[in-house]
Amino acid sequence: MNKKKIIIISGKQFSGKDTVAATIRDTLKNFKIVPLAEEIKKLFGQSKNLTVSQIDRNKPLYRADLIVVGNKFRSQDPDYWINQVLRAEGDIIVPDVRLKHELDTFKKLGAVTIRVNSDRDVRAHRGILVSEDDTTETDLDRIKKWDYVIENNDDVESLKEKAREIAESIEHELFSGTNK
Repeated sequence: MNKKKIIIISGKQFSGKDTVAATIRDTLKNFKIVPLAEEIKKLFGQSKNLTVSQIDRNKPLYRADLIVVGNKFRSQDPDYWINQVLRAEGDIIVPDVRLKHELDTFKKLGAVTIRVNSDRDVRAHRGILVSEDDTTETDLDRIKKWDYVIENNDDVESLKEKAREIAESIEHELFSGTNK
């Protein structure tokens, strides 16, 4: 039985994580995107009679509440959201790793790690920044050891090109037997 292949992506809000995930998935077609936050949004949405798409369209409005829900379940079981993601069939891309515990757990499972960095003023131009001092925004700031780092302060096409290059490198690494 083949071991599940995992790619994780980390970065602050509006850094470009979702764009990187989608671009990598478009290159590595056997992977599916499985966000940690998806189950948080579903649970929150049920309690507020909202759909995930309604939450996504108004994320700044709900971000602080989503953080509360995520942290509540994490305080009971640090692996709760990770286990939800790992239930997905096949190879996965987790586009929203935000905590050191999550990073460490996925690394133990052999995940390829990607950090997307973007200057605060650039991110603020892309969207409304909320709860910037929360642990979910700051916990991985000092981590320097990533398999790949993308600097995203330019346009979306530049970001997609960087993501495609990383996807090709990952494809070679994961599927040619040259794992680290």
